[in-house]
Amino acid sequence: MNVRLLIPFFDPTVKNWSLTARLMRWLTFLWLTIGMVVLFSASYYHGSIERKDGLYYFNRQIIAVVISLLLFNAIVHLPLRKPLKIAHWLLLGVLLLLLMTALPGIGKNTMGATRWIGFGPIQLQPSELIKPMLVLQAAKLFGKWQQYPTKVKATWLAIFALVLLTILKQPNLSTTSLCALGLWSIAFAAGLPLRQLTLTAIGGVVVAGMSLLLNAYQRARIISFIDPWADAQGNGFQLVQSLLAIGSGGVWGNGFGLSQQKLDYLPIQDTDFIFSVFAEEFGLVGSVLLLLMVMSYATLGLLIARRSQQPVHRAIAVGATTFIVVQSLFNIGVAAGTLPTTGLPLPMFSYGGSSMMASLMLSALLIRVARESAEAKVIQLNRV
Repeated sequence: MNVRLLIPFFDPTVKNWSLTARLMRWLTFLWLTIGMVVLFSASYYHGSIERKDGLYYFNRQIIAVVISLLLFNAIVHLPLRKPLKIAHWLLLGVLLLLLMTALPGIGKNTMGATRWIGFGPIQLQPSELIKPMLVLQAAKLFGKWQQYPTKVKATWLAIFALVLLTILKQPNLSTTSLCALGLWSIAFAAGLPLRQLTLTAIGGVVVAGMSLLLNAYQRARIISFIDPWADAQGNGFQLVQSLLAIGSGGVWGNGFGLSQQKLDYLPIQDTDFIFSVFAEEFGLVGSVLLLLMVMSYATLGLLIARRSQQPVHRAIAVGATTFIVVQSLFNIGVAAGTLPTTGLPLPMFSYGGSSMMASLMLSALLIRVARESAEAKVIQLNRV
C-alpha cells in the first residue's frame, strides 16, 4: 500500500485525474482552509472563557479534519460500485444511530433538541452523518428505478420517510427539509416522472406546515425572522446580533480576529452563526468572494453531473452538490436575515466533527464521479 495515498494534500495520483476532478479537489481544500481559519477566530474567545483554553474547539476540529480527510482520500480512490454495493447497510446503520438519539441516557439534549449520541468524550450527530448515505442509497434506487419491483421501491421509500420523520422528531425541521430536498433533487436527476415529484413536493410542504402548527418554537422563529427588532432581547436576539455583526463589517471588514460581536454578544458564533463572524471580519468584499466560491462549487458540481453518462453517478453528483450548496446558502441566509433561524451548520466552516465528516465525504463522492466519468471508455462494436 502506498502510504502517500493517506495524505490527501500530497496525493501523487492527482496529475492523472480529469480537470474537473482536480478543480473540485482544490476547491474543497480551499474551502476547508478558509473555514478552519475562520473557526480559529470565531471559537478562540469562546474556548478561553468556557474551557480555559482558546484552542480547545480548534484543536478538536483539527482531529475531526484529519479523520475526515482519511475518509475523503479513501473515497476518491474507491470505485463507486463498492460503496454503492453496501449503501443500504450504511444507511440502515446510521439510521439505527439516528433512532438511538431518542433513547434516554444515550441521546444528548442540547438547547431543547436531542440530536446527538455520546460515546464517552465523543459525540456524534447522526442527522449529519446520514447525508452521504442518503445520497448513495437514493442514487442507487432512483437511478435504477425501473429495474426494481414495486415492493422494493415501497420499502425504501418507507425507510426514507422514517429517516425524515426521525430527524423531524428531534426536533430538527431545517435538516429534515434539507434531506427531503436532497432526496427530491436525486429523484429529479434520475428522471422520475415530474407529476410524482410535484405531488411529493406538495406533500413535503404540507408536512412542514403541520410541523409549524404543532411546534410553538418554530412559529416563534418565523415571527422573529419577520421583525427581529420587535423582540430584540428574546426570540429575535440571535438574528439582531447577527445583523449587527454583519453590518459592523462594512465593505472591507474589521480585520481577522477583530470581531466584537463574538465577545459575549453573538450566540453560537462558532456553529450556526459563524458566517456573521466572517462577515464582520472580512466585510462585504469577503462575503461576496465566499458566495462566489459557493457558486463555483455549485457550477462545478452540476458540470460533473452533466458529464456523467451513468444515471446513478449523475444522481450522486446532483445529490452531493445539493446537500453542500443548499446547506451553505441556508446558513448564510439565516445569518443575513433572509431566512428564518435554523440549526444548519456552514459546511467546512462550523465547529462539529459529524458535519465536517459528512461534508468531506460528499465532496469526495463528487470527485469520484468526476474521475470515473473521465476514465470511462467507449467500446466500439465492430459490425459483423
